[in-house]
Amino acid sequence: MAEKIESLESILEKHIPEDDLRYVKNVLYGKELRALELSEHAKSAALETNLDLKGFAFTAEPEDLRPPRIVRVGLVQNAIVAPTDAPISKQRDEIHKRIREIVSIAAECKVNIICFQEAWTMPFAFCTREKHPWCQFAESAETGPTTMLCSELASKYNMAIISPILERDEAHGDVLWNTAVVISDTGLVMGKTRKNHIPRVGDFNESTYYMESDLGHPVFQTRWGKIAVNICYGRHHPQNWMAYGFNGAEIVFNPSATIGDMSEPVWPIEARCAAYCNNYFTCAINRVGTETFPNEFTSGDKKPAHKDFGYFYGSSYVAGPDGSRTPGLSRVKDGLLVTEMDLNLCRQMKDRWGFRMTQRLSLYADTFYWAAQPDFVPPVCYEYSQNTAKPASQ
Repeated sequence: MAEKIESLESILEKHIPEDDLRYVKNVLYGKELRALELSEHAKSAALETNLDLKGFAFTAEPEDLRPPRIVRVGLVQNAIVAPTDAPISKQRDEIHKRIREIVSIAAECKVNIICFQEAWTMPFAFCTREKHPWCQFAESAETGPTTMLCSELASKYNMAIISPILERDEAHGDVLWNTAVVISDTGLVMGKTRKNHIPRVGDFNESTYYMESDLGHPVFQTRWGKIAVNICYGRHHPQNWMAYGFNGAEIVFNPSATIGDMSEPVWPIEARCAAYCNNYFTCAINRVGTETFPNEFTSGDKKPAHKDFGYFYGSSYVAGPDGSRTPGLSRVKDGLLVTEMDLNLCRQMKDRWGFRMTQRLSLYADTFYWAAQPDFVPPVCYEYSQNTAKPASQ
């Protein structure tokens, strides 16, 4: 069963000779990254709490006019704790407690910016399309209990926190949004961003709960660098990644909830391609485990009614602007991936590849404009015969 496989790396290391493995990893991951030396206390705490803890470092070339711009980023993947038929307050409180443990370990690892998975305070109940009881998890992005918890942790550990939640927008008629709240290391809310692209695929028909964002592609200036959040399904849209780069992002987080049958073959490449093409770091985060719901539900994929919709396979990783990436976290365990980055690598890769010089924005702006018009006709060229256009195959 795929659910029992620890990681892709564990399979490679078990079956490929060491010399060949080095070549395979170079093709799969780019240049070999230095393993971070993490504190013994952190490693001990991770072991005691059954947490997969890994650490890697991206380096840049030394520069004469700029010092290194070093930041440590933490990615958190986790399973839900209480069962889905437990009271909503208990489900949320148990996850809050688990995240407190993980953030304390991240602080031991000297993490500066940490990001949790999509809708981290709850099971991913949007597949059920039931409004009750799941809408009770929704809360204010500014003053809700989860933001208060994250503000406390941020100020305690001098750590910026990205907290993706189900937001209840009380100022606009209690509308729900899939939102990421960005909290500075001082504990103050810097702002929020929302999911730009909403899936309508099988069980992932989330427009029952919320619609596409109206906030665009905001970038947040933290003490360590400019960050943005591309929530889940937005990773399938290259223009979405590109827009965060236009707005100056140096690190783009992709908190997600995705299952093996749907996306695992493309998971290792999407965030990595985005990092390389946009000359910034990307952080791909996925939850773990199978979530079983009290009531059966159906979807548009002809499957019989079911109470769960698949296995979240974790495998969270970080990719750099040079095309390299870390190995992934476990497919089966809660995890914390600590990654040290030198943000100077972003500009160095811009200088090397010249993508910003060669991207021809005005050309594509014109194409996008016409493609969005209701009377758009694709400019397809055919072979002409007797002044009548027809496909050459006819």
